[in-house]
Amino acid sequence: MTKIAESELILNPDGSVYHLHVKPENLAETIIVVGDPGRVKEISKYFDTIDFSVQNRELFTHTGTIGKKRLTVLSTGMGTDNLDIVINELDAAVNIDLETRMPKQTHTKLNIIRMGTAGALQADIQPGDFVASSYGMGMDGLLYFYDKGKSVMNAELAEAFVNHVSWNENLPGIYAVPCSDTLMDKLGKDLVHGITLTAPGFYGPQGRELRLKLAFPELNHLIESFEYQGKRISNFEMETSALYGLGKMLGHDTLTICTIVANRVNQTYAKDYHADIERLIKLLLERLTQ
Repeated sequence: MTKIAESELILNPDGSVYHLHVKPENLAETIIVVGDPGRVKEISKYFDTIDFSVQNRELFTHTGTIGKKRLTVLSTGMGTDNLDIVINELDAAVNIDLETRMPKQTHTKLNIIRMGTAGALQADIQPGDFVASSYGMGMDGLLYFYDKGKSVMNAELAEAFVNHVSWNENLPGIYAVPCSDTLMDKLGKDLVHGITLTAPGFYGPQGRELRLKLAFPELNHLIESFEYQGKRISNFEMETSALYGLGKMLGHDTLTICTIVANRVNQTYAKDYHADIERLIKLLLERLTQ
């Protein structure tokens, strides 16, 4: 194994990883990731203890306990580009010796659960429903930058989607990665399941038209009608495909559970999605600490 150069694994003066400002002892093996920095406190307020807290940019981290269960909650910000930073640095913190810059002989597997919000792409999935993502399907092309990317993809699912929607060759390559069956069985088995489509933006990539006209105005209708081996595309969001792809390549278990705040088909929006998020926080913490 080769020592990792300072330019590739950048560390802070205190020896912590560059963006997250964490060392291995600051992290639990079960990590809840959220997009919104304000949501970290909404989750950690249920902790019995908080023994570590740090903030850098939009990245807030709290680590503590509920009973005997140690948990970390971390905000990632929005987008697969942010997840590329967060997942790589979480893995580096636990699987690279930060003093010698050498990969550790023993691999630490993390359980990384994304708790987010999303827009439903099926008429029967209502605001307030909780969706557990069976697959994360990326419209952003991130995994194609990694040598192992294709090894974790479901190429058949991605190809079926590309053919169904006549995906334009000028757009990034589609990829699809499954969730962790272990986490799905523990946390999401009785929730709504579906393929989560991860978009590289909130407006045009998700079919929202304000003052800029869409290049592919029929795309959302084609997405709605897509089906693969009995699985539909349930929702749009902006992080899951990167979480699943990077997590799987690095040997971690991952799952996304989202509160539906809008239905894009019916054009409805949750009246009080904050209450729905609170319900999901309580459900997730109860299942994680059982």
